[in-house]
Amino acid sequence: MIQKNQILRRGHKKPIVWDAFYNSNKTPKPIVIFCHGYKGFKDWGSWNLVAEYFSKQELFFIKFNFSHNGGTVNNPIDFPDLDAFAENNYTKELHDLDDLLNHLISEAFEHKNEIDISNITLIGHSRGGGISIIKTHEDKRITKLITWASICDFGKRTATTGALEQWRKNGVKYVLNGRTKQQMPHNYQFYEDFKAHEERLHIETAIREIKVPLLIIHAKDDPSVPFDEAKALQSWNTKNLLIAIDDSNHVFGSSHPWEKDQLPIALQTVVEKSIGFIKNKGV
Repeated sequence: MIQKNQILRRGHKKPIVWDAFYNSNKTPKPIVIFCHGYKGFKDWGSWNLVAEYFSKQELFFIKFNFSHNGGTVNNPIDFPDLDAFAENNYTKELHDLDDLLNHLISEAFEHKNEIDISNITLIGHSRGGGISIIKTHEDKRITKLITWASICDFGKRTATTGALEQWRKNGVKYVLNGRTKQQMPHNYQFYEDFKAHEERLHIETAIREIKVPLLIIHAKDDPSVPFDEAKALQSWNTKNLLIAIDDSNHVFGSSHPWEKDQLPIALQTVVEKSIGFIKNKGV
């Protein structure tokens, strides 16, 4: 069963567009929630194939767009709403994840007979890994955490460093999206929000205090988020497993668009290791 582009409306907040992939058999299944990264979206590259792979292993797989990622309800792919993108920040993404999780485990959830709300895994890719770490630290409902090519420090990202006075003066700065050729705007509120919540958003502090099982997966030759960041995450939490992926990149061999009907070899390895971890079958 695949349910695409479901809409979670939240009053005055921007809606969240989400997908569910699962085997409809009224058997409670572990919930897996996937968080995309910076300049990412739920339908990027081979994420749909990833979702199908998980669902075939009797897992209830959810992927979604953060509300201010630049997509819209009518067009959740790419970045038609740059005004929303400009107003995104880390705390908005944490609110989004919380609202989605509350919806999934509520009595009103239409698929409640298909899920085991006592078994919830977060998977975060890149910046989504950082968000997932903070959320797992804050939310006792999360029972396992998996990071794919995760960052280890929000404060080191280009979105929170460099030319701060000019950014403050202009109110906005731009980052080129190499694929779409769009100039992606970041309003200065992004930095202000980060500084206002800097203690909460400190990934090292959060991961040191996480008690649930943790799997860290990272490509040795990741050109976007160096492997050293994975080693840092590992060093801060001794109850984890780090898997290094050879001959791969930040997206484990995938690209956008992905027009093949099979996962790239490296990403399939990542998926299989993740499923084994979730189902306690080893990695």
